[in-house]
Amino acid sequence: MKKPFAAVVAGCCLWVWFCGAAFADPKAVIETSMGNIEIVFMPDKAPGHVKNFVDLAQKGFYDETTFHRVIPGFMIQGGDPNTKNEDRSDDGFGGPGYGIQAEFNDATHARGILSMARSSDPNSAGSQFFIVVKDSPFLDGQYTVFGKVAQGMDVVDKIVNVPRDRRDNPLQKVVMKKVSIVGK
Repeated sequence: MKKPFAAVVAGCCLWVWFCGAAFADPKAVIETSMGNIEIVFMPDKAPGHVKNFVDLAQKGFYDETTFHRVIPGFMIQGGDPNTKNEDRSDDGFGGPGYGIQAEFNDATHARGILSMARSSDPNSAGSQFFIVVKDSPFLDGQYTVFGKVAQGMDVVDKIVNVPRDRRDNPLQKVVMKKVSIVGK
């Protein structure tokens, strides 16, 4: 009687472990031309923004886009589909064709935070995002924080310091080769 009970308990433990892993919060791995950046999301702070990013990444939307804007001591920005072409004059103006509702929250723009870029309209975020390299509390309550860098901040630091033009566009493209969602 003890052996079947032990087998059932062991089976239940394995099932719980497997299901827990299968339904864990997803993470993103951004494979860039300068190294990998791993992002953990904050679905409790901005569920719509997390869902939007995950959906776009799973469709391959971010693959082969670039970090088109770098400001040393501040941030790197990417996610614009216009950066897939050679014409850099429209970099920073593209998106998925829709805007999502702002989800301002109490997360602060500390070093390594992932936040959505937008125009002057708070509900205009679509696909472009940025990662801050320095605490930037002046952005709090104005841009939606939805994740943070878990690994690869050294890569972000390399990207933010590449030579750039007067529009803060890297002189040599920093490509997001692939953005993968893992853990889902």
